[in-house]
Amino acid sequence: MNKEIKIVVVYGGISTEREVSLRSGKAVYKALCEAGFKNVVLFDLHKDNIGELLSLKPDLAYLALHGKGGEDGCIQGVLELAGIPYTGPGVAASAICMDKIYTKNMLKASDIPTSDYIEINKNNMKIADICTLIIKKFGLPVVLKSPCQGSSIGVEIVKKEDTLINAIQNIFSYGDRLLVEKFVSGTEITLPIIGNEELLVLPDIEITSEREFYDYTAKYTAGLCHHIIPARISEANRKKVIEIGIKVYQKLNLCGISRIDFIIDEKEGPMVIEVNTLPGMTEMSLVPDAARVAGLDFSELVVKIIEYGMDIERN
Repeated sequence: MNKEIKIVVVYGGISTEREVSLRSGKAVYKALCEAGFKNVVLFDLHKDNIGELLSLKPDLAYLALHGKGGEDGCIQGVLELAGIPYTGPGVAASAICMDKIYTKNMLKASDIPTSDYIEINKNNMKIADICTLIIKKFGLPVVLKSPCQGSSIGVEIVKKEDTLINAIQNIFSYGDRLLVEKFVSGTEITLPIIGNEELLVLPDIEITSEREFYDYTAKYTAGLCHHIIPARISEANRKKVIEIGIKVYQKLNLCGISRIDFIIDEKEGPMVIEVNTLPGMTEMSLVPDAARVAGLDFSELVVKIIEYGMDIERN
């Protein structure tokens, strides 16, 4: 690959995941320099400097953004209008996967297994009525999520009825929509996939946490989570996870890189939780761990992602 091309690593951004993005971007920048790329620029994206980004006229934008404004199709659309290649999935796939409710709708429409769920709008019901509906529909425990947050921000597992109101109010502090999911107990795993038409399925990873669940603190604090590769699941379930993961990748028109999260239900088998289109690239992130087990060091993984970004034709 031509090491003279100009690559701008876009990181930071405006979302609640800004700090994670800063770490991802710095790691990618270091890897590119170590891989011998001569013209690499770190660019911290803000609301008022889009024009500055475009004026750099990169041969490729490496997107190390997470969350709103970076993972939801917005920056992808800007780059496409400017004719600048970029890494990761396109506008539509990014927008769908960033919104957990849209993702669940697409999974359900494609007959891909996922837990039962409902969507609730803050403006349509009183909190007391929302509580009654949730208890009647799912009982407890139940999972509440803000649909457009990442890194487990805006996620509540409610086990006691007297904590339900506070949990709902916490979710609504992020926006007017609430995703309510049936609680599924089982082994939590993730499946990273890279590629465009020809896919490379990286090893599955079992995730364990020292906290109640794999929340933001567990994800980014050393010693509070553990990545077990390969996951301690049956070969039958592993085969199902790979089959489902590839189907998700293709049905949602993903490309470059994505990570599909699952929970293995004892009765139902693998069920998709959500899809990450710009997964973390920090020293504690899942995809780099899986790549290392597959024989790809961090720099090699980053170079592959760049190659996929250069090769894809955006519609």
